[in-house]
Formats: sequence, C-alpha cells, structure tokens
Amino acid sequence: MRPLFRLAVLLSIAAALCLGAIASAAPRVRLDVGVYASDVARFDRLTGQHSDSSATFLGWDQGRTWGSQYSYFLDSLGDTPHIELKAKGPGGAISTKAIALGQGDAHLTGLAQAIADSGKPVILRPLGEMNNELNVYCACRGGPTNSTAWYRRAFERIYIVMHGGSAAAMTAKLRALGMPGVSADVPPNPYPHMTVVWNPLAVGVPDVRGNSFRDYYPGGRYFDAYGNDYYDFGTYAFVRTTDLYEAYPDRPFVIPEWGTAVDDPSYVRAFADFVRGHARVKFISFFNGATGGEFDLGRKPKSLAAYRRYIVPLTR
Repeated sequence: MRPLFRLAVLLSIAAALCLGAIASAAPRVRLDVGVYASDVARFDRLTGQHSDSSATFLGWDQGRTWGSQYSYFLDSLGDTPHIELKAKGPGGAISTKAIALGQGDAHLTGLAQAIADSGKPVILRPLGEMNNELNVYCACRGGPTNSTAWYRRAFERIYIVMHGGSAAAMTAKLRALGMPGVSADVPPNPYPHMTVVWNPLAVGVPDVRGNSFRDYYPGGRYFDAYGNDYYDFGTYAFVRTTDLYEAYPDRPFVIPEWGTAVDDPSYVRAFADFVRGHARVKFISFFNGATGGEFDLGRKPKSLAAYRRYIVPLTR
C-alpha cells in the first residue's frame, strides 16, 4: 500500500471512529418530567428541576358533582396537567362493569370538555395500577363486576370517550366492541394533546395467576403510552420493568410514579441509567408526596444530591 494512500485510509478510519464516539455520546432528546408533591415550587427549588407537570388523583365524579371544578385542577397542575383517574367517590366506587356500560359517561364527557376548554396538553392515567390489590378495581379482589374482562372494556370506553369526536363516530366504535353508544358529541382531544396512559404494575400485587399486566391489556389501539410505577422501599431491581418495557415496543413508555422511602442514591442513579438506556421512555414523574413525609426528598440528602446530579440533566 502506498504511504499516501495508507495515510488516507488511516485518517478515514480515525474520522469514522470519532464520529461513532460523538454519536454514542450524544445526549438523548429532552425528557418530559413531572412531580406529585404538596409543594411543587419547593420540590423544584430543592432539585433545580423545572417540572412540566404536576400530578393529582381525581376521584370519580370529582370536579363534576363534588370537590373543586375540573378547571381548578387543569389551571393548577402546570403546563401539562397529569391526572390519575380513580374509581372512588364520596358515595363509594364505580365498578369497571358500570364504566363499560356507560354509567360513568357524565364524568368522562365533563372532564373531556374541560380538557378541551383548557387548551393544555394533558396526561390522563385512568384506573392505574389495576393489578394492585389496594385498588377497588383490581380483579384480584374477586368481584365479578371488576373482572379483567370488564376492566379491558372500561379502559377501551374511557379511551374512546376521552379522545372525543361525534356521537355517531364514538357510538360506532363502542358498539363494535359490544358496548352501548353515546348520545352527545365530545370535543376532540387527539393524541398528543391528550395522552391516555395504561399503567399496570410490572409485577402484580399479589403476583398470582390472572393478575399480571397482560391479563388487563386493553389492546394497543386503546392507549397512547404505557408504563410502570416503581418505588424503592429498601431493595430494587429493574428486570421486571424491562419485561414490561419490551412487551409493547411500538408505544412510548412512561414512569408516572417513582420514588424512594429510604435515602438510597444508588437507586436514583440506577433509575437514571434505566432511562438513559431505554430510548422510548418519554416521561417520568417523581412521587415526593407531602413535605416531611415518607417520600420527601428533602429528608434524604444523599438521594437529593443524586437526583440533582443524575435526573435533572435528563430533563434539560
């Protein structure tokens, strides 16, 4: 090989290696980030984070027949309100069967109208952690009106109604699924203006047959994103979260709740490593809870320092 030609080849190889190194070191696209906290401004001061969204847990019919109006929550939850839609209300809980049969439509259409009126993008998390026995809609509790089949139907209905459209179009979709139609139009809330999140636990509680995330799967056409909640109570491992991540590779992945009950900076760093290593993770929301409470980062100086070092740079 001639010296000049050999030099050119070596330079080309070196350039390719440099470009590869630059590409591998390139930062990921900015991650959207939220928090559930009694004092969001305090959390942002502690961490140096700018929270895009604040989360709330909305009881059934809350905003319509009891509590503050829907607009209060939409106005107060930041640029991208994050709403966990629960089944309990002052008079008890609505079943997934009742939701599927349209008996909760007034709440759904009222909230959908308020979201459209707000003009804000919204993350909506209906009936999250459905495979957690702490929730009344978990089929593991054995009630026939909250079976996995009824849950799947209820979630499909929520998805169709919340995204809105003409009564005729929604009715056609619902009847094709064996559910009653609707009688009124609902303002369109298309994705990504509204992101409907299906939020199972990666491991059912209890972890028994019939209570895995796959038992509650509503079908890929009926959620916009999905993801796991993950907490550190002294031990952690991301293997099962990875199983859930890999189960539906055509959908964005989110972690709507994560937090730590102990001062464990290694968990915070491992969480950041998981996010960096999984490109479909688009949103994370830290569960800080009440100031001075079990999950408050203000009580955990090592974890707080790790959050500032490893999490906040992902959000900028």
